Amino acid sequence: MIEKFIEDALFAAIAAIGFSAISNPPRNAYIYCALIAAIGHSTRFFLMQPDVGAMSIVPASTIAALVVGVLAVLLSPKAKIPAEAFLFPSLLPMIPGIYAYKTFGGLVMCLIHRSEGDFMHYFYLFADNGLTCLFIILGMVAGAVIPIFLLKHISFRATR
Repeated sequence: MIEKFIEDALFAAIAAIGFSAISNPPRNAYIYCALIAAIGHSTRFFLMQPDVGAMSIVPASTIAALVVGVLAVLLSPKAKIPAEAFLFPSLLPMIPGIYAYKTFGGLVMCLIHRSEGDFMHYFYLFADNGLTCLFIILGMVAGAVIPIFLLKHISFRATR
């Protein structure tokens, strides 16, 4: 399990570096993005393990986003970069892409199949994956934004 945990953290860190490169941050931001993404994604991975927390992906993603938000706010004054520069690239590896893909796949299959049984099956897949994706994203937004507002005395002095 430790190998899977390290692998998860490594791939999240690599993805965060790639996502942060898009917004052209200062060079010292890359290491913070990688570290925060690795810790956040590993938190979600850890919480979803059957031996540990056995949480579903929605609350695990919300808690992981909360961890990412707190780390971004706390590390931003040290780096003298706004917390958002760390926060958004660190959250992007946790975006539920497979659920979004399956949502639109289910929608397309609803449009293709005309029999009621097939339509209802694919509509179920569309609704299930769509709602899961929606609640994961809403949980991540709430988890990421709450630390910025609760720790505003830290987050707004980061660039001073």
